[in-house]
Amino acid sequence: MSDTNITTLPNGLRIVTRRMPSLHSATLGVWVNAGGRDERAEQNGIAHFLEHMAFKGTATRTALQIAEEIEDVGGYINAYTSRDTTAYYARVLAPDTSLALDVISDILLNPSFDEREIEVERGVILQEIGQALDTPDDIVFDWLQEAAYPDQAIGRTILGPAERVSQFGRPDLARFVTEHYGPGQMILAAAGAVDHDTIVRQAEASLGKLPAREALGRDGASWQGSEIRRVKNLEQAHFTLAFEGPGYLSPQFHAAQIWTVAMGGGMSSRLFQKIREERGLCYTIFAQSGFHDDTGMMTVYAGTAGEDLPELAQLTVDELKRSVDSLSDAEIARAKAQLKAGMLMGLESSSGQAERIARSLSIWGRVPEPAESAARIDAVTRQDIAEYAAALIARRPAMALYGPVEGAPTLDRLSERLAA
Repeated sequence: MSDTNITTLPNGLRIVTRRMPSLHSATLGVWVNAGGRDERAEQNGIAHFLEHMAFKGTATRTALQIAEEIEDVGGYINAYTSRDTTAYYARVLAPDTSLALDVISDILLNPSFDEREIEVERGVILQEIGQALDTPDDIVFDWLQEAAYPDQAIGRTILGPAERVSQFGRPDLARFVTEHYGPGQMILAAAGAVDHDTIVRQAEASLGKLPAREALGRDGASWQGSEIRRVKNLEQAHFTLAFEGPGYLSPQFHAAQIWTVAMGGGMSSRLFQKIREERGLCYTIFAQSGFHDDTGMMTVYAGTAGEDLPELAQLTVDELKRSVDSLSDAEIARAKAQLKAGMLMGLESSSGQAERIARSLSIWGRVPEPAESAARIDAVTRQDIAEYAAALIARRPAMALYGPVEGAPTLDRLSERLAA
């Protein structure tokens, strides 16, 4: 019998919990289906700014009181913003779950958006933007996203440009909440030492008062595949190459995961072995997959010396192309084992469970049991992976380069090499 329970309140708020009997703590939070993708161009960065303001005071609590109430009981409170989601969550001991829900609800229902706190947090975010710009293996991924989806919300940076952040005020924050923080866009998730009925009753008394309203539509993604090259005198050249993959709802979702892990998911992966271990062309190289409802991205990253970048780029596309018909049964089995183990290890914490049940309910409208997910991974065949890989590399990729990259091959040249 599943320990996962789901309740939908009349206003559309969904509540999902998973009891973990062996734990004495719980993670509880609200996942809002609104993030960077939901911003208009003039709003770029507002979702992240709003997340920062979550802990800066409400009508009933100061910023210090929010921190003190959670930390007085030994708890932890945090938030994050992605392109699809903004999450506000806390981890506390079992007796303090009601307190955590009260604080999270207060943050969402009664933000003060104090003008002085807005100015303080603006400075913090501008520092964060500056830090990202000074971190080459961070900022290059923002440029890659822009190269893949130019002139679209999904292609813009989550932090937003400094000139936009410098202008946001209280009305901008309030407008984004009004547009995107309806109860139908929220999922209250809790995992660990929790009681579903107790959480539902408390949520009804607080978040249940939010009036139902229709969500604004989200623009679909349109992969373009272009190149961004920033030449700078750095110690390393940072190379990223991306292909459009499937979204969460695609039947190729699990094949995409397996192929990506086999290509660059660990020390035994193709790219690591061929390019780092055999050729010594880099210290770091990996592949990763990212997914949205309607699109996805398979990304390769490597950092190397400028003079080695041409060879590294060419070997990378050669290995991607060769993988279509050369992945062995052992490589596929190893990738499947890594995926399943990673999933199960991540579910040993209440935070991992809360994240999973919230995101699963948002994406699929239900929460698959881990055994079901593992079975779907196991069901993927070698032919499924070959067909996925062949279709993937047939599409035009996107590329972002940063550092001493003058000698790197162009995206057109790499595309021709893939097609040859």
